[in-house]
Amino acid sequence: MGIQERKERERERRRQQIIVAAKRVFSKKGFNRATMEDIAQEAELSPGTLYLYFKNKDELYASLSLRILQYLNIRLDHVVKEEGLAPAERMQALKEAIYDVYQFDPLILINLFHLQSSETLENLSPELFDDIQNLTLRSLERITALFRSGIEGGLFETYNPEVLAELFWSLFSGMVLWEESKRIFENDNYFLKDTLDMAFGIFLRGIGRPEEGPFAASPHRLGVAVDPMPSK
Repeated sequence: MGIQERKERERERRRQQIIVAAKRVFSKKGFNRATMEDIAQEAELSPGTLYLYFKNKDELYASLSLRILQYLNIRLDHVVKEEGLAPAERMQALKEAIYDVYQFDPLILINLFHLQSSETLENLSPELFDDIQNLTLRSLERITALFRSGIEGGLFETYNPEVLAELFWSLFSGMVLWEESKRIFENDNYFLKDTLDMAFGIFLRGIGRPEEGPFAASPHRLGVAVDPMPSK
């Protein structure tokens, strides 16, 4: 191993050390109360060392999201590329993949949701911003492909698959944030998996073709009229 390679490995090891410490501090104190000094102390490094790797707390906070976005894309890739699945089975695989991403690291996933709706993104370096943006767009493209496949397979009405992907992601992020907020006040009243199963089921039935397939729209059962998006 050459000197340059050893230096790069050491730099990456130190970077991961800081990220692990930051996750602990953010978990205990939250983003607003945590300081770079707290993270440096947790990592057993000087504050100045942290700034060699991350220009500010926003950038360190955002860097935590890269890992969960990378895992999200791995899971979605698997669902998209898995052979021999019927359209309905692929939707079930999508639901399982999304919940698996939550279980992989709930704290970082919640941080990602907060990050996507905050001004923190504006304070990031162009490189980190591009990484987060590209991974986010790539995940939405894969979810879009899955809904497009469902439409082409006759499972769903002919809605815009990009809109369906955004609705699906919004439903997921909203339910996770809501259930997590409930846990703060009612620790014994936490039903995320059951809630997600019900929410996704209602959503998929709502966009299903009437009386066709496992996600067929059922206005009587749902108590709403289900009409396809009007054409322009």
